[in-house]
Amino acid sequence: MEKIRLNKYLASLGIGSRREIDLMVIHGKIRVNGEIPSSGLKVDENDIILVNDKKIYKKKTKKVYFLLNKPINTLSSVKDDRKRTTVVDIINTKERIFPIGRLDYRTTGLLILTNDGELFNRLIHPRSQVYKKYQVEINGILDNNQIEILQKGILLDDGLTLPAAINVIFASRHSSILKISIREGRNRQVRRMINTLGYDVLSLRREKIGELSIDGLKEGEYRELTKKEVEYLYSL
Repeated sequence: MEKIRLNKYLASLGIGSRREIDLMVIHGKIRVNGEIPSSGLKVDENDIILVNDKKIYKKKTKKVYFLLNKPINTLSSVKDDRKRTTVVDIINTKERIFPIGRLDYRTTGLLILTNDGELFNRLIHPRSQVYKKYQVEINGILDNNQIEILQKGILLDDGLTLPAAINVIFASRHSSILKISIREGRNRQVRRMINTLGYDVLSLRREKIGELSIDGLKEGEYRELTKKEVEYLYSL
């Protein structure tokens, strides 16, 4: 077996994403052949690797893929020091899974969880630019100029956003419901876009990632992805 980078090797075994493994290296939770490894170290199955003092063996790991309709007040993480419910707690599986991307604590909707580190890296890579569709309720009504600003790109504190697709679904005197599709995954991006225009987000739900949707799933429900859906995600 050709030696490969430590983070890629451990990700292939379902230990975590490459990013999570790099953090474990930084925090001294991984040893290779009794030594603290560098981030660029290359390994193979002949190296002795300890993660949290437990030896890691090369074995065939079953890849699993879940689509969750994330409920409100749930963390998009593997665990929480404050014992709050995480998305991983909801999924009934023996495999060590992690979410691909994040939805903030009060945002609901579509989230993919897996133990496939390679798929994780493909989907979070900036080049992927998969459209993600959200339904957002705000405490006001956007005028045509504000809609055009969102469509062309709005300036946030971390730069100009890519163009977005905006549709107004409902509007009353005090609130409105919008469909917003974006190709980026910045932290709390939709909320910040709305806040920059002077409005508050009353509710936010992610409905689609590319062609995948939460149709048929209530909040807190999940299902396994089909082989065709997994192949679709890899095609992105």
